[in-house]
Amino acid sequence: MLRKISYYGLLIGTVVFFALFFFYPVFQVLKGGLRDSEGKLTFFYLAEVFRNPIYLEGLLNSVKIAICSTLVAVLISLPLAWLSDRFEFAGKKYLTGALLLPMILAPFVGALGMQCIFGRYGAFNTLLEHFGLFGPGEGPDWFAGGFWGVVIMEALHLFPILYLNIVAAFANVDPMLLEASADLGCTGFRRFRKVMLPLIMPGVFAGGSLVFIWAFTELGTPLMFNFDRSTAVQIYSGINEIGSNPMPYALVLVMMVLSALMYIIAKVCFGRNSYAMMSKAGRATSTVRLTGVKALPVILAFGAIGLFSLLPHLGVLGLAVCNTWYRSVLPSGLTTAHFEAALGHSLTVPSIVNSLRYAVFAVIVALLLGIFSAVVIVRGKGKFRWLLDTLIMLPLAVPGLVLAFGYVAMSQKGCLFHCFDPVENPTVLLVLAYAVRRLPYVVRAAVAGLQQTSVSYEEAAASLGATPLVSFRRITVPLITANLIAGGILAFSFSMLEVSDSLILAQKAAYFPITKAIYELSSLLGQGSALASALGLWTMVFLGMSMLTASCLLGKKLGAMFRV
Repeated sequence: MLRKISYYGLLIGTVVFFALFFFYPVFQVLKGGLRDSEGKLTFFYLAEVFRNPIYLEGLLNSVKIAICSTLVAVLISLPLAWLSDRFEFAGKKYLTGALLLPMILAPFVGALGMQCIFGRYGAFNTLLEHFGLFGPGEGPDWFAGGFWGVVIMEALHLFPILYLNIVAAFANVDPMLLEASADLGCTGFRRFRKVMLPLIMPGVFAGGSLVFIWAFTELGTPLMFNFDRSTAVQIYSGINEIGSNPMPYALVLVMMVLSALMYIIAKVCFGRNSYAMMSKAGRATSTVRLTGVKALPVILAFGAIGLFSLLPHLGVLGLAVCNTWYRSVLPSGLTTAHFEAALGHSLTVPSIVNSLRYAVFAVIVALLLGIFSAVVIVRGKGKFRWLLDTLIMLPLAVPGLVLAFGYVAMSQKGCLFHCFDPVENPTVLLVLAYAVRRLPYVVRAAVAGLQQTSVSYEEAAASLGATPLVSFRRITVPLITANLIAGGILAFSFSMLEVSDSLILAQKAAYFPITKAIYELSSLLGQGSALASALGLWTMVFLGMSMLTASCLLGKKLGAMFRV
C-alpha cells in the first residue's frame, strides 16, 4: 500500500511541476499570440507573421537553416557511422571518440573562430591571395552574409548527436538479415538502400529531429553572424516590447507549432514506413579488420571530418592566445593579455559565479525530480508510467527559445509568477528553466542505471523489513551513483553553457550568466572578439572534461541522452 501511495505521489508531484513550469509558460505563449488587446480570440497576429514580408523572410530563413543543417549533419554522420560499424582499424577508438569534440564548444562561440578563418578578410582568403587567386580584400564572403556560416556551425556542433544515434542503430541490425538478403542476390549499395537504411531510420530520426529543432530555434549563432533575418533573432529583438506588442508572441507560437508539426510529420513518415528492430542483433556483427594501406582511406575520412569540425575550436584558440589575427594566414604573437583582460572585466567573474550558482541549483532540482521519476518509470507497476516518461522527454522536443519566452510571459504583471520578474532578478526563472531543459539527461542516465540493476536487491531489503524510502536510500541510490553523477555532470555542464534561456531571461548585467557575458564581450569594439574567445576557451575546456567524465561513466549509453 505504501509503495502504491509513493508511486502516485511521485507521479502527481512531477505532473504538477511540469504543469507549472512547462505547460503554463507554453500556455502563456499561446494566449499571447491568440488574443487581442481586449482579450478576445484572434488569428490576426498569426496571419500577420505570414503577411509581413520581414517576418515571412525570417521564418523561411529559419526553416532553410534547419533543413540545410540537418542534411549536412546527416551527410557527415551517416557515412562515418557506417564505416565505424563495418570496419576495425588502428586508432579507431581515438578517432571515433574525437568526433564528440565539436560538442564541447557552443556554436555561437565557435562562430568567432570561423569568422577569423573564413571571413572576407580571414585566413582562408589571405591564403588564396598568396597564391594569386584574388587581389587584396577581393576574396568572397564564404558565409553568404551569415546564412552558410550558421548552417555550418550548427551542423558541425550537432552531427555527433546524429552519429551516436546512427551508430547505435547499426549495432542493433541483425547480421543474419544481411546474410539472408545477400543469399537472395541483394548486395552492395542496393542492400544498404533496401535493407539497412529502413532498419536504421528510427536512429536517423531520433538524432535528426533533435538537430532540426535545435537548428530551427538557435539564437546565439545567428546573433554572432549578424544574421538578423531569422525568427529567433526577431523574437529576441522584440523581447522588450513583450508587454505592448503581441507580435513576439505570434512569432514564438508559429515557431512552436512548426517545430511540433515537423516532428509529427517526420515521425509519421519514418515511423510507419520503417522496419525498426526493437531487439538487439541476433548474433555478433562481423566487422572487417583493415591493416596497413587498406585502412588509410578510412582513417583519412575520420581524420578529415574530425579536423574540419575542430576548425571553430582552433579559431577560438588562435584569437584567445595570440596578439593579432587579421588578414594573415596564421595568428601572430603568443600572449596571455586577453585572458587577463577577460578575467579583469567587470562582467566576467560575476558571470562565472552566477552561472555556477544557477547550474548547481538547477542540477539539485533535476536530480531530485529525475531520480524519483526514473524509479517510477522502471520499477513502478502503474499504468501511467508512460505518461511520466513522455512528460519528461518533452523539453527535448520543445525549443528552448519558446520555453524562455514563455517564462518571460508568465512573469509579466498580472500573471501567476509576476513575483519572479526577470528584469528585477532572473535567478529563480533561470534555475527552473535550466532544470526543466536538462531533466531528460538526468532521467535517461538514472533509467539506464536502474535497468542494469537487479530488482532482487530491493526485494531482499523489503523482505528484511526495510521501508521503500530506506531501501531507496541505502540500496538503490548507491547502485546507480555512477549514472547519477554522469547525468548530473551533463546537466550541470549544459546549464552552464545554456544560450537561449540566458540571453532572454538575464537582462541586468549583475545577473548575467557566462554565455550572456561572452555575447556582450564579443560586441565590444577593438579586442571584444579576443576577450570573448578567451572566456569561451575556458568553457570549452570545462565542457570537454565534463563530456569525457560522462562518457567514461556511461559508455555507449551516452547516445541515449540526446534522443527525442
